[in-house]
Amino acid sequence: MKSGVVIIGAGHAAGQAAVSLRQFGYSGSITLIGDEDAPPYQRPPLSKAWLAGEAGLEDVLFKPEDFWATQDITVLTGRTVTHLNCDNKLLTCDDDTSVSFEHLIIATGGRARRMGCPGEDLAGVHVLRTLDDATGLSEDMKAGRQLVIIGGGYVGLEVAATARKRGLDVTVLEAEERVLARVTGTTLSGFFEGLHEHHGVRIITGAMAQAFTGEDKLSGVRLTDGTVLPADLSLVGIGLIPNVELALDAGLDCDNGIVVDDLCHTSWPGIYAIGDVTRHPNAIYGLNLRLESVHNALEQAKTAAGAITGREKPYNQVPWFWSDQYDIKLQIAGLSTGHDEAVTRGDLGANTFAVFYFKNNALIACDAVNAPAEYMAARMMIAKGANPDRAALVDMDVAMKDVMASALRG
Repeated sequence: MKSGVVIIGAGHAAGQAAVSLRQFGYSGSITLIGDEDAPPYQRPPLSKAWLAGEAGLEDVLFKPEDFWATQDITVLTGRTVTHLNCDNKLLTCDDDTSVSFEHLIIATGGRARRMGCPGEDLAGVHVLRTLDDATGLSEDMKAGRQLVIIGGGYVGLEVAATARKRGLDVTVLEAEERVLARVTGTTLSGFFEGLHEHHGVRIITGAMAQAFTGEDKLSGVRLTDGTVLPADLSLVGIGLIPNVELALDAGLDCDNGIVVDDLCHTSWPGIYAIGDVTRHPNAIYGLNLRLESVHNALEQAKTAAGAITGREKPYNQVPWFWSDQYDIKLQIAGLSTGHDEAVTRGDLGANTFAVFYFKNNALIACDAVNAPAEYMAARMMIAKGANPDRAALVDMDVAMKDVMASALRG
């Protein structure tokens, strides 16, 4: 089989790359190869609408199923690429199919990190990354059952909110001293701990799971202090491992992700990588980053498609993320790691506020809770390295657009 552009993966990044190639005028053949049975779909709804029973397959598909045929894009599902020969521009799949390419885009994403502890193979122990994962977890989420979530990150907390909505008894275990400790400051951590406790979630911080107990099915989660928490089901939500093995075996540069430049080139000509699997430069922060976000997936996909079609536009944007929990919409602009100052605008009690993070007097991030104006202004100010006036920032009588305008004038 011969293809012009081959995309390994069939997630958000892969789907957008194929779409962008056609939008940018690419007329050659495009082939997506995905190891799941579904065509490209969106992952964010899996922890929310899908688990809540409010979304079906059509609701989470990246594009309607007939879209790919109308755009003359071949989608091969249920097929895993097992070998990449860079010299010969040839892929080998697990069904012994060979696929040649002119340009290759690697969008292999990542897989859920496992505990690697006793009992993890018991029925009732789940991870959440794929559509099959979400379906299995949803089927296990019966009202009245006891769910223990290991990991107080965004996915763990989103599932906790959905599970409470479905009537489960929920406990969240977090090894750090607060939830979201790796991604945000103390104000937001405290807010979300209070929010979940208000909705009946039990949160245990500074606690580590050691093993899962039970015969054939999960019955409990044992902590390192010997405590056993009763559990009918458990979700392990402790992060993602980038799927770099194919690239690493092929000789591409990897460093906790496939190393790419600001045009998504890998270390091999004609081969690109995009999405969760990449480590890429960001001039705003002066760092090489591996980001797990829809925004990064979509924008890197456009960047790679542009590079292939002669529309080179280096990727250098403010990272952004979001999380929906109960009636709360959290929007995050930038990266707060390493901040030396935090300023809060708004009212935590009213569930409408934003926390702005600074480093060396420059705004580097914002966590906005039901505060879209603050979020949008923060994105623009971070991109410009602005330093907004603190007194104006905390004064709700000063419109956010005026705070931003003053900061951008310098």
